[in-house]
Amino acid sequence: MLSQLFETLQRKKQISILHKHPKVSVQGIKLGIGNHFVVYKNVKKIVLGNNIRFRNYIHILVQDNATLEIEDNVFMNNFCSINCLDSIFIGENTLFGENVKLYDHNHAHQSSPEFRIFHSEFTKAPIKIGKNCWLGSNVTILKGVTIGDNCIIGAGCTIYKDIPSNTTIVNKQELIFKP
Repeated sequence: MLSQLFETLQRKKQISILHKHPKVSVQGIKLGIGNHFVVYKNVKKIVLGNNIRFRNYIHILVQDNATLEIEDNVFMNNFCSINCLDSIFIGENTLFGENVKLYDHNHAHQSSPEFRIFHSEFTKAPIKIGKNCWLGSNVTILKGVTIGDNCIIGAGCTIYKDIPSNTTIVNKQELIFKP
């Protein structure tokens, strides 16, 4: 009973983060447990359509000057993550399997005179996912990718370049059995 009360309070807190922000528009969202929204003060905009369903432990981060748009009837299964520093668009009727990750940025780095990775500098490019797409479990979408409408991205794929509409992508792994 106490855990249900805690879960209800946590849901209300996360919904209030969205509703209180002046640049966030929420039409209809249903949350599971353990979801976490980090919305910076100066986001460009966040638009969440009707009948959006986030199962459990979804993490969404939208930083200053970034845009996140999720159209109607989008479902995200457990442990999905959106990290938005530039722009991410998700079309209507899109389905996410468990543990799908979206990153519209990479850490900046240099090769010479010596190799160096910058912890708080990023290269950025938008992500656009069309309507009626299915991203299987453990899919990762990287910056600068456009996925057309009606696509299926198979479990475990890392998508680093554009996918045309009406395409199915599979992660072809070879199982090697040795006696």
